[in-house]
Order: sequence, then structure tokens, then C-alpha cells
Amino acid sequence: MSLLARLAPHLPYIRRYARALTGDQATGDNYVRVALEALAAGEQTLSADLTPRVALYKVFHAIWASTGARLEGLDSGAEDPSSRLMRISPRSRQAFLLTALEGFTPSEAAEILGESTHAVEGLIAEAQADIDAELVTDVLIIEDEAIISADIESLVRELGHRVTGTATTHDEAVDAVARHRPGLVLADIQLADGSSGIDAVKDILKRFDVPVIFITAFPERLLTGERPEPTFLITKPFQPETVKAAISQALFFHPARQKEAA
Repeated sequence: MSLLARLAPHLPYIRRYARALTGDQATGDNYVRVALEALAAGEQTLSADLTPRVALYKVFHAIWASTGARLEGLDSGAEDPSSRLMRISPRSRQAFLLTALEGFTPSEAAEILGESTHAVEGLIAEAQADIDAELVTDVLIIEDEAIISADIESLVRELGHRVTGTATTHDEAVDAVARHRPGLVLADIQLADGSSGIDAVKDILKRFDVPVIFITAFPERLLTGERPEPTFLITKPFQPETVKAAISQALFFHPARQKEAA
């Protein structure tokens, strides 16, 4: 298989990553082009020990480092996701984008960046803390188990967000939204009176375009293949860090949040 055939499926994604990293598509594309030229000329090679996608991103970062590229100083004038990213320290920014945007595991991101997995996890945590400080919002929790609801509320507050409503049924959730518009919804699926958290979220989204994270013991009810699957789905019992990461990502990448910040 030719080099181009091996890399073609991954090019749209590395272009996306390069744009997020540099804040500009033309600049990002230039770095991708230089990386591909280096591969074609034999100046760089794809590691046979890595998947083609991980190997490609590793080459991209080798080119990035060799050119002395800087991630500081972007001033586009608009408060969009790229400009907000530029306020995160460069290494943390890369670790966050590789895992949150590109879906690499921390160990894969460590391979790409030439860091230890432990170091990358620390960088991701730093980035998430910076993002949370930028995107503090009001949160509605839809959960019928009191202990779990309290645990989620504690996690939300640790990130600096405000819990402005809790609900245990569909009707309570709809009423809570009528009283105060949330910036984020954390929802269970099966609620106290037998009502559906899915239906509650559908009714909320008819009124407001807000990011939603489902936290449930019944993920199969959403992963049916019969409808668009949720972007953020956490299975109970959950790890606190998983919930925190999902909150950061949901707020940062949600289109409506991005338009509000522009």
C-alpha cells in the first residue's frame, strides 16, 4: 500500500488538529504539508511499531518542534474556541486536543508528544482546569438517586460551576429549566417516577441548545443505532475524573457555547 493510501483516511483529522493547534486553517495546513513532504522525501518515517494515525501525528509534532513553532501570541480579535485555547499553556493545549478532540488515549498522546503517560495526564488536568475557569456555567442535574446526585453536584462545584437546579423526574426537570436556563445538563435516563430522562432532555433541547451529558446505568437504551447517539455518555458506576473531563469537553466543544463566546 502506498504512503498516500495509508495516510489518506487520517488527513482530515490531522488538518482539524493542526487548525485547532495554530488557530488558523491555512497555517495548520502548512504544517501538515511540510510533514507530508518530509515523509515523501524520506526525512521522516512512520514508526512501524505504531498505528498509522499515531505515527502520522508523531511525525507532525516532530516537524512542529524542529521548526521552533510557537503557540503563543495569536490575536485574532474574536473570542472563539481557538483564541480561548491559546490562553492554555502550549504543552497542556496539545495534550488536551490530542485526547479531547482527536480521541487518542493518554498513552497514545504520550507517544506522540514524547512524554510519559503520567506527564500527559497531568497536562490534561491543567488544561481542563484552565478551560473550566474560562467556561463557568449553571448546571442542571437530573438524577433520582440522592447519593449519586450529591456526588455529581460535588464534582460540578469542584470545577467551579454553579448547580442551579436538581430534578428527580421529567416534570421537575422541565420546571427547573423554566425557572432558570442551564448552561449544561447532566442527566440520568431512568427517573424516580418511571419517567424518562431522555424525554426530559428532548423537551429541554426544544427550548435551549445546551450541552448534555448522560450518566446512566443503562447505556444500551441510548446506544441503539436507531437515532443519533449522544456525544457524552458515561456509564455508572463512574470515575470522578471521567465526569470532570466530560464536563470540560462538553462545554468547550459545544457549538452554541462557541457562538456565544464569539
